[in-house]
Amino acid sequence: MIDVKQTLKSAEDKMVKGAKFLEEELARIRAGRANVAILDGVRVTAYGQTVPLNQVANVSVADARTITIRPWDRKQIHDIEKGIMDSDVGITPENNGEMVVLHLPQPTEERRKELVKQCNKIGEQAKVQVRNIRADYKEKLKKAIKDGLSEDLEKDAENDLQKLHDKYIKEIETTLANKQKEIMTV
Repeated sequence: MIDVKQTLKSAEDKMVKGAKFLEEELARIRAGRANVAILDGVRVTAYGQTVPLNQVANVSVADARTITIRPWDRKQIHDIEKGIMDSDVGITPENNGEMVVLHLPQPTEERRKELVKQCNKIGEQAKVQVRNIRADYKEKLKKAIKDGLSEDLEKDAENDLQKLHDKYIKEIETTLANKQKEIMTV
């Protein structure tokens, strides 16, 4: 027989991961304000290996529209520029000999709407993930009845599972709404 509390805890852990995934993905979307998280996916070739940008340089926000990248070894500047150009960041880097500077342009209204659509798509993936987790655990609870779990316990557990589902769907929607507000703010 399954442990209902342990099963619900396991379901909640997976739902938390779904919500965290959404937050991490949304952090990479450029909303017009400088944020070093947009460079998380940038890989740089250094000393014969491909490594994350933050392992070869200090990445910082100079002001609301500027990110500076100061390499620890000046010889890496061109590799850093190439890494940024090859990534999906969509910003052309400037090189002043000592560091690479990224100037983030003010996104147009059309671009902001595209970013909101992109966020909604990622948000929907996170919601589907939470719904699938609920469905999987609901199925486990139904099978547990055959293994000796009482129907009353199963119904209570199912109600608790639904409450968890609703909580994390609401959290996802709140995270999405905040990101959309951030994107649409000029």
